[in-house]
Amino acid sequence: MIPAWCGFQSFLLQLSNHPRWSCYRGSRWQILLVWLLLLCLPSCVHLATFRVGVVGPWNCNFIYAQAYPEVAAKLAVARINKDSTVNQVYWFDYVLLNEECQTSQALLGFVNLERYASGFIGPVNPAICEAAGWLGRAWNKAIFSWSCLSDDAAVERYGTFARALPQSAAVIYTVLQHFQWAHVAIITSEQHLWVEVGEALAYALRNFGLPVGVVTTMENEPDGAKNALCKIQNADNIRVIVMCMHSALLGGQEETHLLEKAEELDMIDGTYVFLPYDALTYSMPYQQETYTILSENSKLRRAYDAVLTLTIDSPEVSFRQAFREAQEKREIPVHINADQVHPLFGTIFNSIYFLAKAVDNTQKSGKWVMGSTVSKYTKDFELQGFSQTLAADEYGEAVLPYIILDTDGKGNRLWPTYSVDVAAGTLRHSGHTVHWPHSSMPDEDSSCWFDSSYICSGGLDASYIVLLFVLVGLLVMLGVCLALYIRRYIQHAQLMKGPNKMILTMDDLTFINTQSSKKKMDDSHSSVGGKSTVDLKSVKSIAANAENSNVAVMEAEEKQKATSQVPLLLLLFNSQGIVAAVQGDWVWLEEIPGDTNTPEIRPATTKTVFASSRIYFFDTKTLNLFSWASLSRAGIFAIVSRALFSLLQESPRRLSSLLEDMKLDWNVSRVIFAKLDLVKGMKYLHHREVVHGRLKSRNCVVDGRFVLKVTDHGYNQLLESQKISREIPKAKDRFWTAPELLRDSSLERKGTFKGDVYSISIIMQEVICRSSPYCMLDMAAEDIIHKVEKPPPLCRPSVSVDQAPMECIQLMAGAGPGSRAAVYRPDFDQVGGHGCGVNLGQDKTNIIDSMLRMLEQYSSNLEDLIRERTEELEIEKQKTDKLLTQMLPPSVAEALKTGAPVEPEYFEEVTLYFSDIVGFTTISAMSEPIEVVDLLNDLYTLFDAIIGSHDVYKVETIGDAYMVASGLPKRNENRHAAEISNMSLDILCAVGSFRMRHIPDLPVRIRIGLHSGPCVAGVVGLTMPRYCLFGDTVNTASRMESTGLPYRIHVNIRTVQILQSLKEGYKLELRGKTELKGKGVEDTYWLIGRDGFNKPIPTPPDLLGLKSSHGINMEEIPEDRKKKLQKARPGQTF
Repeated sequence: MIPAWCGFQSFLLQLSNHPRWSCYRGSRWQILLVWLLLLCLPSCVHLATFRVGVVGPWNCNFIYAQAYPEVAAKLAVARINKDSTVNQVYWFDYVLLNEECQTSQALLGFVNLERYASGFIGPVNPAICEAAGWLGRAWNKAIFSWSCLSDDAAVERYGTFARALPQSAAVIYTVLQHFQWAHVAIITSEQHLWVEVGEALAYALRNFGLPVGVVTTMENEPDGAKNALCKIQNADNIRVIVMCMHSALLGGQEETHLLEKAEELDMIDGTYVFLPYDALTYSMPYQQETYTILSENSKLRRAYDAVLTLTIDSPEVSFRQAFREAQEKREIPVHINADQVHPLFGTIFNSIYFLAKAVDNTQKSGKWVMGSTVSKYTKDFELQGFSQTLAADEYGEAVLPYIILDTDGKGNRLWPTYSVDVAAGTLRHSGHTVHWPHSSMPDEDSSCWFDSSYICSGGLDASYIVLLFVLVGLLVMLGVCLALYIRRYIQHAQLMKGPNKMILTMDDLTFINTQSSKKKMDDSHSSVGGKSTVDLKSVKSIAANAENSNVAVMEAEEKQKATSQVPLLLLLFNSQGIVAAVQGDWVWLEEIPGDTNTPEIRPATTKTVFASSRIYFFDTKTLNLFSWASLSRAGIFAIVSRALFSLLQESPRRLSSLLEDMKLDWNVSRVIFAKLDLVKGMKYLHHREVVHGRLKSRNCVVDGRFVLKVTDHGYNQLLESQKISREIPKAKDRFWTAPELLRDSSLERKGTFKGDVYSISIIMQEVICRSSPYCMLDMAAEDIIHKVEKPPPLCRPSVSVDQAPMECIQLMAGAGPGSRAAVYRPDFDQVGGHGCGVNLGQDKTNIIDSMLRMLEQYSSNLEDLIRERTEELEIEKQKTDKLLTQMLPPSVAEALKTGAPVEPEYFEEVTLYFSDIVGFTTISAMSEPIEVVDLLNDLYTLFDAIIGSHDVYKVETIGDAYMVASGLPKRNENRHAAEISNMSLDILCAVGSFRMRHIPDLPVRIRIGLHSGPCVAGVVGLTMPRYCLFGDTVNTASRMESTGLPYRIHVNIRTVQILQSLKEGYKLELRGKTELKGKGVEDTYWLIGRDGFNKPIPTPPDLLGLKSSHGINMEEIPEDRKKKLQKARPGQTF
């Protein structure tokens, strides 16, 4: 009955002109007989075509193309149409649908596939599985995929989706659970398909509760594999590496390269196991199958010892055998080499069979065959696939046998070791044992990773970890809060109360107005402190007399409590800051950077101020003292003692400015260093454990008695305690910073004792050389700091032996610049001990003699300075003269400089040159303005270089016009025609190879016109004067240029006569009669060469019959420029 029905079915298909059958031709009585038979058929018989769309990257992935998807689909539908156990009603057909390898394009392509098929096998890219599921639901068409990693919940949501293979993540999880390997890393190739597979697999394994530590892509570059493997080596506890790429045994070059690099990195010693993901989607042949690549590549063979191949099993007949049997039955073309067919062929076949069986079950159940019903009837069946049994369980999950293959470490075959039961979650031995590298397998992880009832964290119960962290955190927070509260309470009491209080208010200060600020008092009242004059309290001034003429005391009308913070109402400034009196001592206030809106002195600042005030128990004359801090609404101020009353009247000079302005000789410098004021001041600070950190010549002041005082000490500590961000100093401000501090920004902010010793050595160099630091190095400040910071070579300032006594130079070298490490630098006790040699045996220093010598030296220096300035002025004058002679003739320029009038000059005969660019208007229309400027600049720079070798004078350039003359302003008899002609030939030769930067394919063509005759030259105008030419010769030369042709030198008859009289072999060609505007018709000539001139000259173009725009062939203009030209000239046809 079945064969008869199949024959009749074939006959009906022939009759209906089915596309897969040839047209049937019969007689009329046969047709009538057919119709009678159709009328007699039972009403339950229905014939329709069910077309299966096989979706995959068949065109862009050459390895998948080796699976011969069209042959597999054709074989599957052919067997389905003949197999009554799978199909009794429908005629199955197929269509091969390509999936792009780029994810976005693949998604776009799948959206347009609805009309091509009744159901789909695919897609392959997991990134579009979700979209494919929803589209299938919208189309109500079945979507059966073997590669999607969607979980069961997603499959149920889609409604028309089913998996043709067990979920790959579930198969891997079963193997990992057996070996207790939880920590997984994934490496993908750079192709979009495999990157998406890796991401989807990582997501699926994490849903199983496994820690996927690394997901990386092996970039397609020499170190791509190494970088990916190094990321895994740097991760903790990785056991398994899943390789998402084509199998190395089936032509995958990426996996081959990755495993070879793993062998080089010693990653195949049993620490890691490599799983090829690709093999999970097909049946890897292993029965009597040898892999030549393992024989030929010893490095890959050794690396493959660490690879476990997890693949679909074919226990009864291998994939190769099944393929050859189909060839013997003529179901597959015999010319296809079975050994070269990718095993994915069987997966495509099985997926179509799986879909056909679901369609058959739906039809038998009496339901309409559509996507939502087909997906529900993928349950409880078993059928024979291509090379193995294909089944589905009661839940609709595909059931296939899986097996783990391994090598023996030395051969080229794969051996079965374990069979995998995904449904039961178990593994069973299959005869061979796994050959572990060096008999070592990866360590096991905690079993809690595979127990869904526990939250696993490195094998330790998470509840204990959380509890421990909570308890420790609470104890720490409680202790810190208690300590901060007690510390703040004690410090607050010390700040505000007692005789040693550190924070002063306005009631504790008496502001003083010095003579230097008297003139500014009235202007300051309305601005200082942000208060107007109406807010000021009454000011009581002490009567003016000889003793108190410099003092003005401000008193408030009403006293407030000492602990209140009174607004700063009046600040009186001198050149150094705010001057005031505290407890009878004259002081000045220096503002500390910070927020002036809500100033606050931090507790750490109070501690710093308290420590700083204690070091001045014994007063010293070489330090500016620091005593208190003052808080007001205008900001925070450091209160520093001014020590001497004279300083209020006469500001001290900084040492750096003193050295620059006065240029002290060594005799005067010795006065400062003989007393060792700087060393004494720093020694005083270091003995009290105070680091300066900012020592430089700018922070050393010299008062009227030539006493050097150290300032700015303690400033870094104040900034640190106030938590004020410090700007990065400029390179020239870091000359005094020691190398070890330059390398460490935190140390540079705080300073060190050895760093202060280094700073004093740089100051000694300044005094010896009487110049800035590193003045002997002709380098930028940034380069000097870089070399000092990162030796070798060692970069330090050098001083010649004749600039200072040898003892001083040795002291300077030993203190810093000459030493290689900070540990070898002396302390200030040692520096002070060596300071006695600075006096060179003199018991006393005569300050008057030193000052006289200084005045003599200053006079000599002034003469040298005048000489230097004169030389600089002469150099600038030469530059100006050179620029003027480039704009005007030298004779005219000299006359203008002397103020003499420049009379016009008549020249009996000169030769003029005019040239312009052919089609310059068109070029400008299709170019940007900056491109036009670049074109003219490049072209005229080329012309300027050429005319330098000829006796010619460039007159001017106007737009694209270039004008040159010979015979003026310097007469050269009849040579002017020859000079212009030679220059024209050179320019024409150079233009032939010239190209525009923005349109290199469009040649630049010029027209040249020459004419000889008399003219008048003179300077026109006073502002921006110009040397201009006048006469009929100028007009005629311009007409010669305008009536010329591209790449031609158009010459007038007068110039031709002069050239012929010179008898230098100029080659002239008669052009014929040419009409010149204002001159009539004349014979003109082309200058085409000269004897001995061998340079190539461009061939003039033939513009006849060609579409052109102002002399430019339209075919030469690029398309993008044509569009721009059309926009600029909308009414013109191109």
